[in-house]
Amino acid sequence: MLRRRGRLLIQTLTTPSATTASPIHRLISSAARPQVHARSCILSSPRRLLSGATASGISPTTGFAVEDYLVSTCGLTRPQALKASPKLAHLRSAANPDAVLAFLAGRGLSGADVAALVAKDPKFLCTRVDKGLAPIVAGLSGLGLSDPDMARLLSLAPDRFRCRSSVPNIHYCLCIFGVSLEKLLRAINFNTNLLCCNRRVELNVAFLRECGLGDPDIAKLCSSLPRMVTTNLERVQTMVALTEGLGVPRGSGMFRHALSAVAFLDEKKIAAKVGHLKKTFGWSDAEVSIALPKAPFLLAKSKQSLQHRSEFLISEVGLEPAYIARQPVMLSYSLEGRMRPRYYVVKFLKENGLLKHDPSYCTVFKGTERYFVEKFICSNKDAAPYLGEDYEAACGGEVPARFRFT
Repeated sequence: MLRRRGRLLIQTLTTPSATTASPIHRLISSAARPQVHARSCILSSPRRLLSGATASGISPTTGFAVEDYLVSTCGLTRPQALKASPKLAHLRSAANPDAVLAFLAGRGLSGADVAALVAKDPKFLCTRVDKGLAPIVAGLSGLGLSDPDMARLLSLAPDRFRCRSSVPNIHYCLCIFGVSLEKLLRAINFNTNLLCCNRRVELNVAFLRECGLGDPDIAKLCSSLPRMVTTNLERVQTMVALTEGLGVPRGSGMFRHALSAVAFLDEKKIAAKVGHLKKTFGWSDAEVSIALPKAPFLLAKSKQSLQHRSEFLISEVGLEPAYIARQPVMLSYSLEGRMRPRYYVVKFLKENGLLKHDPSYCTVFKGTERYFVEKFICSNKDAAPYLGEDYEAACGGEVPARFRFT
């Protein structure tokens, strides 16, 4: 009878509908508020309430049936439980796992969330609530994280969450990310080491600051390349050296972009990419040296993307390789959504004698949408009333009949 009551209680705790009504939820939620005896309350009440919650496989002689518990109580599939159970072989009762399940229910995790968490990190069930999880919750609450925020962190990195260092690490990272929790959570999604490599992060951030990057720039680097600040310092120093080798000095406006472009590349790979640029655009060494400091993003472009832009700008528009090298920003624009439709408009105007002077194609492609529409479409609406409609169609991937030149 006692086992049955315990089983029903655990099932109730691990369903979303019970998290707001259960006394366990109220006790665990209070851990976020620094109070006297808060830790002992969090653990003692779940133990009293869950003292009878045991798996059907428990026996004084054979011990705790971990695999059955993972399936029947935590919601894992049998293959998942079979894989996870060796990591919990030392458990002799359901007491601590039950308390952890109550803790997770108090954080608002559903049964499916709990199953995913335990499958990812079975040892989470071994964490002490009073000495491990409750102080972490209190610390994160003090940083302004809500229960949903913590539930998201738990889902992303349960093994990192249960480390006491996660609280100071998150505090430090929030300072770097401009107190933007959403940006930090996105970065953690790609690199959970942000929660446990505090000393390494501090060393890398200090070095990047020495290179002239401000915290907003470092935050952008962390958002796009979270591994940048958790890798070893020597690797970051190598990246900086490679960036300077491209002709982009520390402190320049393009330094962050160039650093991002060469991140985790070695000299051999960079040389191969430079060789492909020379071949694709017909550039000399000198022209590559002009283009890359202005547009280091070219190192991150795919071969196919670069080839399509080369064919369009050189073969179709008729631009010289040297001109493209001096204006490489053109290679960052969308080919089908921006450059080709604008080229069609300009060519249509030239073919119909509506342009007094040939415009610079760099200006045509670089200008804002408002500038382009006013300069080339609105100013010719009397002579070419359908030009705006044709331009919109071209931006959508069509080629209107008036833009089919022979």
